[in-house]
Amino acid sequence: MNYSMVLYILGYMLKFESAFLMLPFLVGLIYSEDTSLSYLVVAVVCLVLGGLLTHKKPTSPSLYTREGFVTVALSWIVMSIFGAIPLVLTGDIPSYVDALFETISGFTTTGASILTDVEALSHASLFWRSFTHWIGGMGVFVFIMAILPLMGGSTMNLMKAESPGPSVSKLVPHVKDTAKILYGMYIGITLCEIVLLCVFGMPLFDSLCTTFGTVGTGGFGIKNNSIAAYSPTLQIIVTIFMILSGINYSFYFFILSKKIGDAFHIEEVRWYLLLILVSAGAIIYDIRHLYPTLGEAVRHAFFQVGSIITTTGYGTTDFDLWPSMSKTILVILMFIGACAGSTGGGMKVSRLVILFKTIKKELSLIIHPREVRKIRVDGHIVEHSILRSTNVFLVIYFVLLLSSTLFISIDEFDFTTNFTAVVSALNNIGPGLNQVGPTQNFSIFSVFSKFVLMFDMLAGRLELFPMMVLFMPSTWKHK
Repeated sequence: MNYSMVLYILGYMLKFESAFLMLPFLVGLIYSEDTSLSYLVVAVVCLVLGGLLTHKKPTSPSLYTREGFVTVALSWIVMSIFGAIPLVLTGDIPSYVDALFETISGFTTTGASILTDVEALSHASLFWRSFTHWIGGMGVFVFIMAILPLMGGSTMNLMKAESPGPSVSKLVPHVKDTAKILYGMYIGITLCEIVLLCVFGMPLFDSLCTTFGTVGTGGFGIKNNSIAAYSPTLQIIVTIFMILSGINYSFYFFILSKKIGDAFHIEEVRWYLLLILVSAGAIIYDIRHLYPTLGEAVRHAFFQVGSIITTTGYGTTDFDLWPSMSKTILVILMFIGACAGSTGGGMKVSRLVILFKTIKKELSLIIHPREVRKIRVDGHIVEHSILRSTNVFLVIYFVLLLSSTLFISIDEFDFTTNFTAVVSALNNIGPGLNQVGPTQNFSIFSVFSKFVLMFDMLAGRLELFPMMVLFMPSTWKHK
């Protein structure tokens, strides 16, 4: 383990977090909030610690897969630990455990909250909560790599550990250029939504916070009733951008490169859009009698389907009151999630495509034992390493899901509450059902259960492996 390199990168991460913390400080100054000084204090602390860790570059800059996974996992933990401090210092969230839960939920773009009255927070804290979604959506290391070269080709190991999906590929030959392209598209989509929301009547502050949660697929609202507080037109805009944010960013790269055919050749994107249409159609039929007009049922159905499959977690209605079939569809979508290479969570559509093709292959081999068939996605053969990784991911996923549900059951809440709380945390969604439904929150859980859910949120955002590697003794041994 190259400890010096791990600490060096942690130092850079703290420096960037220091810069990020200056934004809520400035927001607080604009709204004349004295509590905003808390963000300045923590920003200075992060800057000093980051400076101490980066004052001397390591003699061995090598960063292999093991170091990459450990660095990313520790960075997200440390980033959350420091990011929670201002919420406590301002008095907005007095309990540090609750503040840490809220911050991890923000960075991992989960959107699960312990707050009962969101509107009571200062503007600085409201901005910080939402901005953590935007930071975590594309990934802090993708942002750092877009600006700094760090350690050359080894940065691919950081991107592999942080980026969502069964495999990570470069859009262009150099990792730094790939990071720049990704963040360029990310910023472009962000600016488009901010402008549209403002044009159609949403205040600038609300537009910024809502967009951070939409494009980052996070879901922290700044109103107690989430997006239901806004007009149907604004809800439709948010719906469109949630769905756009759940699409693989390679799709947009091909579009911008004028390779339209290649863009729509991506199987995952086609399945993702089909799932949204079929799910929304089924729910519209199921809830049509609950709303005054069919148009309102259509709007709520597409919004909630888009919100859940992209793991954003915004709400325009209490879907916990919907019929069983509609709620079942939403729970299934919680597991599926968005596309790989997007800002969304869940197991990812691409993994399920690979899984179903694997099942089809195995069933075919039973009938034709001598048949030689390769699994292909987008016309390319899926490598054995990706198939193995996908299978292991699914095993770890369900072991973690079941064990976490068992652990938090000590709080004696009903099964639906416990199960959907874990599903929500592990898939970075936000709302669940029953006592953690769209109009409820996670404050009901004990400290122990909150730590279990915090681990699940981090594991879900980092695709399980980086967090699991931390528990292997061999990880920490010198070569």
